[in-house]
Amino acid sequence: MKLTRFISYSGLNLNLIYGGRGIKSEYNNLNKETESILHLLYLFNFTIIMTRDYIVINDYTILVEEAFSESVKTDGCRFDEPVIAVAFYGSGNVDLCVNYPKKEKKFQYTKGLTLSFYADNNVEFIHTISAKKPLRCILIATSIRNLDNLPYDEGEIFSTLLNELVNPSDHYVEGPKFFMTPEMDNIVDSVFNMKYQGKTKMMFFRSQMTALLSHFFGQLATLQTDTINTAEREKLYLAKDILINNMDNPPTLSELSRQVGLNSYNLKKNFKELFGSPVFKYLQNERLKTAHELIRSQKASVQEAAWHVGYDSLGSFSNAFEKKYGYRPSHIK
Repeated sequence: MKLTRFISYSGLNLNLIYGGRGIKSEYNNLNKETESILHLLYLFNFTIIMTRDYIVINDYTILVEEAFSESVKTDGCRFDEPVIAVAFYGSGNVDLCVNYPKKEKKFQYTKGLTLSFYADNNVEFIHTISAKKPLRCILIATSIRNLDNLPYDEGEIFSTLLNELVNPSDHYVEGPKFFMTPEMDNIVDSVFNMKYQGKTKMMFFRSQMTALLSHFFGQLATLQTDTINTAEREKLYLAKDILINNMDNPPTLSELSRQVGLNSYNLKKNFKELFGSPVFKYLQNERLKTAHELIRSQKASVQEAAWHVGYDSLGSFSNAFEKKYGYRPSHIK
């Protein structure tokens, strides 16, 4: 399987083809052999930073990518053969547009989104990255021809839970999508914040990708017996967005109930069922994730980050941060 990326920024068009153990850049004619993990860093005019790890584990192709830009930039890719894939979006809320013959699908709220899909080589995935919408995404893909070769009868799991993708009806078929559970969220965060190198890094990736897929299929099986109707689900998504957009001064539970049109009981019960944690536990987790990113990227001091996400007490913030991450915010490097 090969993945072709096309990058557009300030008139520069750069095509990159990833495949097997090599990388070819059609912009600078670079060809070189790589190890199982291919780590790429691009820096254009000191305003864009993109890092990517391209990993092959068994018959899975995994792409871990992160991109920051001071100005608006588009970054697109396509596969050279039909694939079934699952994308896990971390912090950043990047815009995504899926283009395929005579059709288009747009996603504007990707933070925390898990998206499964089938795509052939006629499909282009385009991210629009900006200062306020960086990209953090883990993509796990396998080609249709490899399903029977997956270990531990995983191909059977795909056929059972993702049958519409195994037997597609179009160039692009969207499978189940949902927002990550706290366990999945923690795995994605750990991948983007880990410091391992070499064989240790490969061992870490292998374990985390296995865990991430396990949580994905486990959550998918749970959702198939879900009793939340579509209209109520949309209201719960709205409640989540309200919390994230007002984390420094969130509404009370009763205020949130009125804003989304659900009674407090159903809001509490179904929010936990859909997102994996109670309303304000979810809010706390989002606050700490946002603060971690602000401190890690040196966009704010510890005190400023605490204020930004709604903590008046630095002590309370530091204690909550240490409970979640296992270390004080002042220890972030």
